[in-house]
Amino acid sequence: MTGPDTVDNSTATGLFGREDDLQHIRRLLGIGAGGGALLLSGDAGIGKTAVLDAMAAAARAEGAQVLRAAGVEFEAKYDYSGLNQLLFPFQDTLRTLEAPFRDALLVALGFESGLPPPQLMVSNAVLLHLRAIAGDAPLLMVVDDFPWLDRASADVLGFVARRLAGTQIGVLAAARSESLSLYDNGALPEYRLQPLDQRASAHLIATRHPNLVASARHRLMTVAKGNPLALLELSSVLPTMREPALGEASAVLPLSRRLETVFGSRIIVLPRPTQSLLLLAALEPTGDLAVMQAAARQANNGYGLDDLAPAERAQLVYIDERRRLRFRHPLIRSAAVEGSTSTARRAVHAALAQALTDQPERQAWHLGEATVEPNEDVAALMERAARITLRRGDGVGSMRTLMRSAELTPHGSDRARRLAEAAYIGAESTGALTSAQRLLDDARHTASDLTSLHAAAAAAHLILNSDGDVDMAHRLLVHAIENGNHAYDAADTALIDALCTLALVAFFGARQDLWKPYYQAVKKLTPRPPAVLAALGKTFSDPARTGGEATKELDELIEALPNVPDPVEVARAGSAAVYADRVGDLREAQWRLVRMGRDGGPARRYMSGLMHLCLDDFLTGEWNEAASLADEGFQLCESHGYTAFAWYFLYVHALLAAARGETDEAEETAERIIRWAIPRKVSCAAHFGHHAAALAALGRGDFAGAYEHANAVSPAGTLASHAPHALWVTMDLVEAAVRTNRHTEAAAHVRAMREANLPSLSSRHALLTEASAAVSSIDDEQALQLFVKALAIPGAARWQFDMARVQLFYGERLRRVRATTDSRAPLKAALGTFRHLGALPWAARAEAELRAAGGVTRPLAAASTQVLTPQEMAIARLAATGLTNKQIAQRLFLSHRTVGAHLYQIYPKLGITSRGMLRDALQGRAASDSPHTPG
Repeated sequence: MTGPDTVDNSTATGLFGREDDLQHIRRLLGIGAGGGALLLSGDAGIGKTAVLDAMAAAARAEGAQVLRAAGVEFEAKYDYSGLNQLLFPFQDTLRTLEAPFRDALLVALGFESGLPPPQLMVSNAVLLHLRAIAGDAPLLMVVDDFPWLDRASADVLGFVARRLAGTQIGVLAAARSESLSLYDNGALPEYRLQPLDQRASAHLIATRHPNLVASARHRLMTVAKGNPLALLELSSVLPTMREPALGEASAVLPLSRRLETVFGSRIIVLPRPTQSLLLLAALEPTGDLAVMQAAARQANNGYGLDDLAPAERAQLVYIDERRRLRFRHPLIRSAAVEGSTSTARRAVHAALAQALTDQPERQAWHLGEATVEPNEDVAALMERAARITLRRGDGVGSMRTLMRSAELTPHGSDRARRLAEAAYIGAESTGALTSAQRLLDDARHTASDLTSLHAAAAAAHLILNSDGDVDMAHRLLVHAIENGNHAYDAADTALIDALCTLALVAFFGARQDLWKPYYQAVKKLTPRPPAVLAALGKTFSDPARTGGEATKELDELIEALPNVPDPVEVARAGSAAVYADRVGDLREAQWRLVRMGRDGGPARRYMSGLMHLCLDDFLTGEWNEAASLADEGFQLCESHGYTAFAWYFLYVHALLAAARGETDEAEETAERIIRWAIPRKVSCAAHFGHHAAALAALGRGDFAGAYEHANAVSPAGTLASHAPHALWVTMDLVEAAVRTNRHTEAAAHVRAMREANLPSLSSRHALLTEASAAVSSIDDEQALQLFVKALAIPGAARWQFDMARVQLFYGERLRRVRATTDSRAPLKAALGTFRHLGALPWAARAEAELRAAGGVTRPLAAASTQVLTPQEMAIARLAATGLTNKQIAQRLFLSHRTVGAHLYQIYPKLGITSRGMLRDALQGRAASDSPHTPG
C-alpha cells in the first residue's frame, strides 16, 4: 500500500542517491542476523515509501517473508486494525498457538467475538506467532505512515520491537518527521532520511526529464531542495521553453495535484488565523517579523504573530538565527499561496504595501499586486522599482515589474515605452527572447509611432539572434539614436543602453562605417561620456589605433568594480578590457557574473562573464577551465536561443583543439563559425574562425594554409581597420609568412605592429611584437637580441602558450646558428610548458629540436611522472576501455567537452600522445607502482 509520499525514483539497480541509506538501514535491521527494529523518518515526499518498497523487495529476493501494513487515518479509531493488516495472511496459523494466546489474538483481530483481551496478552501472542512464522525463513514487517496506525497496534509493535534480539525478525516503520509528536514511537531507534544530494538530484532529473532546459533544471533543483517527489512532479509545471518564469511571484511555483495533496493538506487543517498569517509570510519573502506584524495590524483582522504557533508546531515554519521567519520547504510556501483566493492575496499585498512605506522598491511591487485598475502613480513607482531591481542584478524581477507597470499604465505612449524597456531587458539581459519579441510587438500595437530607444535596442538583439543581419540592426539603432528626444544626456539610461548595443553591433560587423555613428553620438554626450562608453570606443572598436589611449578610462572602470553591484556595468567593463589584455584585473568581478548566473541570475550577464574568463583562460594557460567554461557558455546559448553569441564559445573550443593537435575538430569548428558569419556580415566572428584555423594549420605544419587564414583577418603589412582580432593573429601571420618565404610581407607586418605601438597595449602585445620582429629578421645577431628582449618583458610569462612559442622560436634560432648548448634552456622551458598545457604538436616540435641540440630528453612515451587526480584517473580508465567522451561524460555527470579537456591534460602526464596508448600506459604505471614480490 502506498500513499502520496510514494516516490518512484528507482532504477534497475536501486534508488537514486539512496545506496548508502539502504545499506545502513539493512545493517540496523539485522534481518536474519539477530533481528532489529527501525523507524524511518523524513519530510513529506522525501521518498520513505520508496525506501520501504526497496527494502521489502530486497528481503523477498533473499528468501525472507514480508508483511506489509500502512496507517490509515479513518481506521485509527479501531483497535488492532493495523495488526489485522499485518497478520491477515496468517490467520489460519493463529490457531496453532496455545489456548490463552490464541483466543486473545483471535478476539483482538476480530476473527472471533469475546471480551477485549488484556493488551499484554495480545502483545505476547503476537510475539510468539511472529517467532513461529520466522522459524522457516527470516521475516520483515514493513509499516508505512506509522503515526496513523491505531494506538493499540502501535503499542503492540513497540512491545515486539523491543524483544527481537536473537530472532530472524525485523520491523521497519516510516513516519513523516512532523508527525512524530503525535504518538510515542515505543523507543524505536530512528533513522532520518535526508534530501538527495546535488549529484543524485541532477541524475534523477536527467534520467526522467532529459530535455529540460538548463534554466528550468536549475530552478527545479533550487526549489525542490533534494525532495524526490518535488523533483519529479515540479518538472510538469515548470516552463519547458527557454524563458525564465515571469508569473505573479517568481518564487512561488504552481503545484501539481499530487504536491498540493502532500503539502497543501498540512495547511488546510490549521486554524484560519494561522492560514492567514502563513499567506502573509508567503508573500513577504524576507521573513521580516516586524514587517509581518505591521502588515497584520494594517489588515485589521485581529490576527498577530502568536497565531503562527500552530504552524511552528506542525514544523511548517521556523524562526532562524536572524529572527526571520522561514518555511521548512519552498513548496510549503507555494502551497500557502496556491490554497488562497485572489481577493485574499490582494488584501495581503495591500497591507504589506502600507507596512513598507520606507522601502519603495518592495512597496511598489506590493502596490502593483494589490491594484486592479490602471493607476499612473503606482505604475511610475513600479517603473522606478524595476530599475533598482535591475541594478541589483535581478533581470527577471525587473522585467516582471515593468510588465506589471505597463499593465497599470493608463496612457498608451507610456505603456508602450515601459513594454519596450521590459522587452530590452528580456532580450539583452535575462535570455527571455520569445517574451521580448511578444512585448515588443505589444508595444508597437499600443503606440504605432513608437520611437523608444529601448525598443530599437531590443529589436537589434532580437535581429542578431535570429537572422543575424548586422546592417539592419545597425540602421534601427542609428535611426532611434539620431531622432530621439534625449538631448544626448549622459544620464539617460535608455540612451546609454542603446549606445552600448550599437557598440556590440558595430563590433560584430568589424567595419569602420558601422562605428562612425557611435563616435559621433558619444562625442555629443553631456556633460561627458561615461567611462565605459569612452573605453569601448577605443579598445573594442579599433584597438590597434586607439587602444593605448584608453588607459585612463580602463583604470577608472577597474578601480570602481569591487563596489559596483550592477552586473550590466561589470559585463561592459569586461568587454572594454578584452583587447587591452586586462581581463586579469577584473576576473573576480567576472566570476561574480558567473556565480550570479549559476544561481539563476541574468543569462546574458552570465554569458558575458563566461566569455571574458574563457578568453583570458586560453591566453594564460588555464586550458581545462577554458574548455569547461566554454562548454557551459555554449549550452547557455543553446538553451536561451542566443545564437549570435554561441560562436564565442565555439571559437574557444576550436583554439583549444588546434593547440592540442585535434586538427580535424579545430578546422571543422572554425569552418562552422565562418559559414555562419559570412552571410550575416558578422565579420568579427569570421575573424575568430580564421584565427582558430590558422593556429590549427600551424600545429600540423601547413604554413601556407596558416598564412591564408591569418591574412583573411588582417592582410600582411596592415592591421585591419576596426578589426580588433587583427591583434591576435600578428605572430601567427609573421611565422607563416617566414615559413613560406614571404619575408617582405613578414617585415611589413612587423613594421605595421611597431607603427601602431602595440607594445603599449599590454605585455602580451609587447612579447608578440618583439618576437615577430625576431622571427622575421634575416640578421641572426639582431634576431637573437630581439628574442632576449622579448623574453625579458615584465609580465610576459603570464601568457603561457605565447611565451612558450617564443622560447621555441628562440631555441630554434640558436640551434640554427650552432649555439646548441645555449639553445637547450629555452627549448626545455618551452617543452615543459607545452607538455603542461597538452599542446602536443608544439611539444613534439620542441622535443625534436631539443634532441637535435643534444639535450637529454625523455620521449613523450615516458615523459611524465605527474600524479593523476582521482577524476583524471577515472576518465583515463573509462577511456582505456573504449568508451567515447560522451559515454564517459554520462557516467561521470560531466560534459563531453570537459572530458576531452581532461584527456588532453592526462596524455602528457602519462607521457603518451593518443587515446590508443592509454591502456598500455595505465598498465605500465600500475606495474611500476606495485611492490615487487621477492622470488
